[in-house]
Amino acid sequence: MAQSDSEKKQDPAERDEPEPIIHPDLTTREVHRGAHQGDKYVRVVRSDALRRVAPGYLRASEQISRPTRGVGLLYRQLKVWLVGKPLPTIAEKDERLNKLRALAVFSSDAISSSAYATEEILLVLVAAGLLGLPYALPIAFGIAILLAIVSFSYRQTVHAYPHGGGSYTVSKENLGTQAGLIAASALLIDYVLTVAVSIAAGTAAITSAMPSLFAYRVEISIFFIAIITLINLRGIRESGTIFALPTYLFIFMLAGVIVLGATRIFTGQVVHVEPHFEHTTFEPITLFLILHAFAAGSVAMSGTEAIANGVPAFKEPESKNAAATLIWMSSILGVFFVGVTWLANQFGIVPSETETVISQVGRTVFGPGAVYGIFQVATMMILVLAANTSFNGFPRLFSVLARDGFAPHQFLFRGDRLAFSYGIIVLGALAAVLIVVFGGSTHALIPLYAVGVFLSFTLSQSGMVLHWWRLREPGWQRSMTINAAGALATGIVLLVVGTVKFQLGAWMVVLLIPILVALFNLVHLHYRHVADQLSVMRLVKKIATPRQIVIVPIGEVNMVTLRALAFARSIAKEPLAVHITYDANDVEEFRARWKEWGNGTQLVLLESPYRSFTEPLLAYIDALHHQDPDAYLTLVLPEFLPAHWWEHLLHNQTALRLKASLLFRRNTVVVSVPYHLER
Repeated sequence: MAQSDSEKKQDPAERDEPEPIIHPDLTTREVHRGAHQGDKYVRVVRSDALRRVAPGYLRASEQISRPTRGVGLLYRQLKVWLVGKPLPTIAEKDERLNKLRALAVFSSDAISSSAYATEEILLVLVAAGLLGLPYALPIAFGIAILLAIVSFSYRQTVHAYPHGGGSYTVSKENLGTQAGLIAASALLIDYVLTVAVSIAAGTAAITSAMPSLFAYRVEISIFFIAIITLINLRGIRESGTIFALPTYLFIFMLAGVIVLGATRIFTGQVVHVEPHFEHTTFEPITLFLILHAFAAGSVAMSGTEAIANGVPAFKEPESKNAAATLIWMSSILGVFFVGVTWLANQFGIVPSETETVISQVGRTVFGPGAVYGIFQVATMMILVLAANTSFNGFPRLFSVLARDGFAPHQFLFRGDRLAFSYGIIVLGALAAVLIVVFGGSTHALIPLYAVGVFLSFTLSQSGMVLHWWRLREPGWQRSMTINAAGALATGIVLLVVGTVKFQLGAWMVVLLIPILVALFNLVHLHYRHVADQLSVMRLVKKIATPRQIVIVPIGEVNMVTLRALAFARSIAKEPLAVHITYDANDVEEFRARWKEWGNGTQLVLLESPYRSFTEPLLAYIDALHHQDPDAYLTLVLPEFLPAHWWEHLLHNQTALRLKASLLFRRNTVVVSVPYHLER
């Protein structure tokens, strides 16, 4: 059908004003004439901030995100001082850990539990007086055997899931989505409790040496949480370097305590001392008392799964290095736990309100001198830094949940130092709340502990049994037997721990797990509704192309962006789409998808290796607009609106930030094309 005169008048190609001449690649040629007639040369001008990699492919430099003046500059300088300079995405491989650093990062929680697990056993057995204390060593041996079984089982998991085989992944793939969410909920609760317990225990080590600080234990604990949160925001590699010295200092000092203490006992320098009890009424030795003590001491198992969760953080070969580190960790923990328990029995040590058991052991071996002081500092540091295991596991697990659509997508964000910043900050805040609520008391927090640990253990090992049964690879019978033994052992302990600790506070964990599972399912339902309504697969045919368009930032190819393109063609003849990519490996896949759905619209790919979206796009708009400052530059923003107000919290407000940034720019028009979701 022929166009009417009115339609022809609206055609941009027929207007009196010429279309702006722009160069999407930001590469222009300037003709300069010399002093003599006929002399001329051509100068190629390129953008410094946005470097051309290939036709239609630009890469943002770090300087784009660097403010030059004002409050923004001060904030940036403070952030660099506290967190460090931004790292490009490509530097992620350089951030991986060798076995020595990984032992400090992933094993500090497990190894540090040797500082308080013995005390938890004795706190139960002391109720039976002298008759109860000798049972501490057999209980410690039983827990050490269980540790060996679980560690060997997780070694199987490390090799079977080289990309990270945490309890969530294993359970979800082999037992179903809901089992995976239960494991994830149990682990997340355990990670928060690990931080709170570790920090509280570290504070107790200080107040044992300096009783005058006991009244300030909550404030000291919150201070430690803030410090360790800040260190983790600096990135996994740097935190590993920072934590290596305290971890190995504690290993060296506690090994010295055990060796020197055993030497003095065997040479007769220390004579067995009968413990003194302030009370004279004791409970009888019962099976329940023994099981209660076993459940209390099982906190020594916490952190065993951390290495299986963090396999991708290791240097290549990831599985081999992770498996070796796991064996180192379990061996050190087993020796330390049994050794401290044996020494406590030999020295006649009983728990005290003002001094920890490990402090009493160290003071008995070293005496009240400088070496004892160094040992207490090392104990305090390892207990505080034990929380670092959770600061690596919690954000990583939440990012996996976010990737699968069960947690807000904000937890996928990596900060300037390639750390999962949102997860780290949320973990620190939750742990601080627990410290305040429970008054910084380790003994008040311990009953909540271990239920989530053994629940995730049991689900993970059960999932591995089905994994081997389904694949039946060479040697599957042996591997399945190992994991079946681990599932059986941890399942029995789970029943014991859950029964014994239920009335002591574990009921809160049992109640919280289904609440978290329900929340994860609600979040997933929302994201599924969003994906269903935005999917281009709902189209029967491609959207008809009206006449018009300008610049459209493209995130994903979905109903929102395609509709924005259709609208933009109503105001400009030739569209220009800009896609910000954070990973060069995704470029070809996006190009192929754009070729199918872009309907011939010109595409500019802008790589942002520092993972910022707004700054590279604004820099591109500025550079494009600089080519013709008098032209109106219209930015068409694709934007979807959730059906309920609270669902806005589950999405990044990118469009809002862009509107605010472009509000006062000359000859710049921002048009939002909303897409309203129905549910």
